[in-house]
Amino acid sequence: MDRKYQLDTAENRRFLRESAQNLLDFARRFPSPGGSAWYLGDSGEPWPDLPRETFATARMAHAYALGTLMGADGSPALADAALRGLEEFADSENGGWCAGLTSTGRRLRGKSAFTHAYIILAASSALIAGRPGAAALLKRALTAFSDFFWLVRDGAAASRWDSSRQDPYRGLNANLHAAEAYLAAADALDDPVLRERAGRILQRFTGYAEENGWRVPEHYDQNWTPQPGYNEDKKDDPFRPYGLTPGHSFILARLLLCWALPMADVDPERTGMYMEAAQKLFDRAVQDAWQRDGQPGFIYTTDQDGTPIVHDRMHWVLAEAIQAAAALYRATSAEQYADWYAQFMEYLDTAVMDHDRGSWFHQLDAENHPADTVWPGKPDISHALQACLAPYLPPDRSLARGLSPVGA
Repeated sequence: MDRKYQLDTAENRRFLRESAQNLLDFARRFPSPGGSAWYLGDSGEPWPDLPRETFATARMAHAYALGTLMGADGSPALADAALRGLEEFADSENGGWCAGLTSTGRRLRGKSAFTHAYIILAASSALIAGRPGAAALLKRALTAFSDFFWLVRDGAAASRWDSSRQDPYRGLNANLHAAEAYLAAADALDDPVLRERAGRILQRFTGYAEENGWRVPEHYDQNWTPQPGYNEDKKDDPFRPYGLTPGHSFILARLLLCWALPMADVDPERTGMYMEAAQKLFDRAVQDAWQRDGQPGFIYTTDQDGTPIVHDRMHWVLAEAIQAAAALYRATSAEQYADWYAQFMEYLDTAVMDHDRGSWFHQLDAENHPADTVWPGKPDISHALQACLAPYLPPDRSLARGLSPVGA
């Protein structure tokens, strides 16, 4: 296999470094006049007829904060633009942030934990990158998340706030990103309470996975009873698809390592238990999703027993698989994870990267042709950028902390 796909070669380091820079260059046109992120098209051009979404603006702030830490030209100004743009979505009366704005400026109703988690992540990365206003933003975002979503007794998060109440739905997606956000904020603030919150979320869903053959249920009611039939009529929903999403197992695996590895000196047995869980999550997800239909790539969803449902390939699943494989190799030194990483890299280069117009195709069909039924265009770069950075950063800390001089 080509050395540029192999972990710890000079060729692979150069491939990822150049890819990261290309992503940052691709998305430079994201800021609207107020700083919030336009939806980006196939060549990185703004699509102003589509809503500007709060989570996408937060993702751009996170990405260009990482770019700032990389020393990439222009990144500080773009990070600051996105941080400023988040104020366009702020609910000055009730706190928190709305979901977004339509092309005519109308606010999208409701508040989501997914969105607020990304604001915490963005503010944490921006604080580590030394961006002005990041500390105040992080404080506001943590307060809003606690006020609207955090369930103290459950040690997890509700997914949505509508008008004056929490929606009874509980979801894996929002909670994984909440755990990621809390780990990042814990690194930015050196706050063990936030790390503990992340751990409570991760332990809950690891338990569900163990009970379910290392497949993680996606949807729950307010009593945390799995709801396997949820969204049966929306099988390819971008945020709450029917069935199971192997890509979320990759996220859970890498977050478990980020949370558990720092405990190795004081509680090696516990660390070992969660490292083993991360391996089982990864192995099951690869078994269920990789090349299940005879074509390269990861299918999007399966049923409760791992049978494929949606065969389209979403770029974020590959991005998470790359990060998880690299993290597991760093944590275990097991060659199988380096081998998987190389396979994923080859697929990235030959099928998912758009070498003509830039960035990654966000959606491919079952035969790896570009598709746009779920993700038209290329709305943001955060997943792809993380996949280009994480393989050469320590798996026991957030990416921003790993990139910072203190984290080096």
